[in-house]
Amino acid sequence: VQLQASGGGLVQAGGSLRLSCATSGIASRTYALGWFRQAPGKEREFVAAISLSGRSTYYPDSVKGRFTISRDNAKGTVDLQMNSLKIEDTAIYYCGAHWEIQRLRQGRADYWGQGTLVTVSS
Repeated sequence: VQLQASGGGLVQAGGSLRLSCATSGIASRTYALGWFRQAPGKEREFVAAISLSGRSTYYPDSVKGRFTISRDNAKGTVDLQMNSLKIEDTAIYYCGAHWEIQRLRQGRADYWGQGTLVTVSS
């Protein structure tokens, strides 16, 4: 299973950014997918998760209403649309895959992509 995140960059507070994670075929057919982030000096935290079918999504309160996760199983991608970005959203963002979506919510993944850096400036 391979995951490759992209789309990070520098954005002003209040702006938007869209991250994308390309997955290998088996991941898009088998796994729940999620996004996580790790800010400097902090532990990696859960950001969003989406079920295999795409019908169920989960977010922590810190991003709920601002971030939207989506997946396209035909293309093998999972995206994270981030709106109303805050300085505290600055972090390296990772995509991950797990059989069980509840494990993603716990910050766990069987497979990880490399990170993509998101920097939100004032």
